[in-house]
Amino acid sequence: MTNVLPFKRPSPKQKHKGKTLCKSGFHKWQVVTGQQFDTKQGRLVTRYKCERCAQEKVEAH
Repeated sequence: MTNVLPFKRPSPKQKHKGKTLCKSGFHKWQVVTGQQFDTKQGRLVTRYKCERCAQEKVEAH
């Protein structure tokens, strides 16, 4: 016999966990340490990514 895993749909609470804060503008920004130099602008940039919704923003220095 094979191992059968029970299928359970995530509840709406689990599905949208943490997204309500981001919709209200309260993101949880974290610095992405990858590409730090923008060749088009020719200056250093800092990339941020929200931990909850994966939205990204870039700040030039």
